[in-house]
Amino acid sequence: MPSGGSLSKMGSVTTLTPAPLPMPYKILVNRELCASNAECVSLAPEVFGLDDEELCIVLDPEGAKDKRILLAARACPVDAITLIADHGEQVWP
Repeated sequence: MPSGGSLSKMGSVTTLTPAPLPMPYKILVNRELCASNAECVSLAPEVFGLDDEELCIVLDPEGAKDKRILLAARACPVDAITLIADHGEQVWP
């Protein structure tokens, strides 16, 4: 059985309920550090955008898979993007 799921049996029918999907990263942007390079936007345009001041904003924290969000955050040359996992651990930087 996959970890986190549950198995229930009723008569001859067995049902597997999958574990809930993990929450996406909490994404924090330090706008004072942002240098408007837009590397994050080019790698995850569903998640990141630039506002009227050409500074990074989060459009949709669930707009891409965690792997893609992490890649985009790592591409920021000034580490303006901080990622926090659902259990509270800082993932990046």
